[in-house]
Amino acid sequence: MILQALVDCYEALSASGKIARPGWGPVKASVALELTETGEIFQAIFLKEEVEKGKKKVLVPKIFDLPAPVKRTVGIAANFLCDNSSYILGFDEKGKPKRSLECFAACKALHEKVLDGVESPAAKAVSAFFENWEPEKAREHPALQDYLDELLAGGNLIFRYDGQFVHEDPAIRQAWQESYDQSGGGPEMVCLVTGKTGPVENIHPAVKGVQGAQSSGAALVSFNAPAFCSYGKEQNLNAPTSKYAAFAYTSALNYLIASPEYGSRVGDTTVLFWAKNGNPEYSELAMWGIFGGPAPYTERELQSMVQNLCKGRAVTYEETLLDPDMDFYILGLAPNAARLSVRFFLHNQFGSILQNVQAHYDRLEIVKPPFEKIENLPLWRLFYATVRSQSEYDPFLYKDAKPYLEKNLAPNLAGETLRAILNNTRYPATLLNGVTMRIRAERKITWGRAAILKAYYLQNPHPDVPKEVLTVSLNPESKNPYYTLGRLFSVLEAVQSAANPGINATIKDRYFNSASATPSIVFPTLLNLSEKHRKKLAAGQRIHYERQIMELLAVLGESFPTRLSLPQQGTFQLGYYHQRYQKKEEN
Repeated sequence: MILQALVDCYEALSASGKIARPGWGPVKASVALELTETGEIFQAIFLKEEVEKGKKKVLVPKIFDLPAPVKRTVGIAANFLCDNSSYILGFDEKGKPKRSLECFAACKALHEKVLDGVESPAAKAVSAFFENWEPEKAREHPALQDYLDELLAGGNLIFRYDGQFVHEDPAIRQAWQESYDQSGGGPEMVCLVTGKTGPVENIHPAVKGVQGAQSSGAALVSFNAPAFCSYGKEQNLNAPTSKYAAFAYTSALNYLIASPEYGSRVGDTTVLFWAKNGNPEYSELAMWGIFGGPAPYTERELQSMVQNLCKGRAVTYEETLLDPDMDFYILGLAPNAARLSVRFFLHNQFGSILQNVQAHYDRLEIVKPPFEKIENLPLWRLFYATVRSQSEYDPFLYKDAKPYLEKNLAPNLAGETLRAILNNTRYPATLLNGVTMRIRAERKITWGRAAILKAYYLQNPHPDVPKEVLTVSLNPESKNPYYTLGRLFSVLEAVQSAANPGINATIKDRYFNSASATPSIVFPTLLNLSEKHRKKLAAGQRIHYERQIMELLAVLGESFPTRLSLPQQGTFQLGYYHQRYQKKEEN
């Protein structure tokens, strides 16, 4: 199912000219070798470009549409028209000169085979280069001296002739295409993706760009141990995939990963979004709905679009009509050494996925502190609520929180939570555990943490957290004892703050955890302290707080609960939060 969806995506992207055809692909190159008619290196041209990366500028290799590179293991395998110095020049810094010569010989043989009979001047220049080049003298070549360090660092080299890149020569491109189409000596089998009979690919092309995976690329489909193989088949013959399908799905994956409009990273999971027709506008709107961030519309306009799509109405986004019935896919990939792990894969109609996201936001809705400027809690703010706070206020932008989240977020939390949101299923227990641990450690209930508590128990019902306490704002009619205890604690804290303006630490810093766990032990002490605090207040203010305290004590009765369970503590925390920010709104 995953491979079929990716092949469909490749065909849609290919039809719109956004992705290379079979046999070609985007490849990074650092240096170009300008050849003369006789194959001599006339000059070396530096190709790296300066781009902004964060707050600084860095040099990155330039990307060209080149013959598709092979997937290397431990053996020697040359690429056509683009490779590193070991293959193109026959030398490197790896300390194995014999192997470098073998690499050059393999590269020379490949070019002789592909360019045999090609009469273009560029093809003859490349053939002459491989015929006359002496790897033993490569280090001393005057044209290479300025970029010797770059070559030895492993950067790719390409060829130029007469002011043009060799890979752009029509005759050479045709020769490579014919060679590629005829290559592949895999056995004839039925492709599990296309259903057609033909040669299957033994080793699939690498998938690059998944953060945390090997920089040389990782495999989505691989069999590298006897335990994974069946009926004497080796490697990917256990899941026969045609050469075309293997190229198509890996090309689509590489394109989606490299394009920010199709994906984002959450924790250790790279999440990709795409519509069946390949239009990026679907992905952009879905990503805004889940992750927030900048968009070409106001937040109110975007919310209106999402609501219309949820109701089955098409909307126009960036001059593209978005169909709520469009097939939409979401794939979560995580690094696993030389392979990729699939965290989740979802397929649904675009409107249905947005409905699930909207239901999630509806569950999260809760009264917010007056200093919060955003309307909804994006996914990254939820995850930030599960890690140690860096400052009094949560960051406003994802770019400010991203490095900290990548370092501190629990590995599986992001993928499990996102999967629950998109499927509209129960939230993972790790989400609640993360929030509970931070509240205990910091004695601080932020907007995000309160929203998670409310959403979690709405989606994961528990008898000790009834719906009457899972409201957007304070429910003064609730008689739930745990909710009332939380409200009472908030009032007692407010009394202390009013009696001691500018106080640095309140009863919350010393008693919050014990009050929410063992109220029968702590609350008598707190009430005694509050009586002393109220004596410092003006008459009107004292009467106001005493009335609130008496009303809440009347609900609780003559005794306090001995011990509260984890769900009961969640109810306590919601009561505290509701009372605190309801009070501020009223003031």
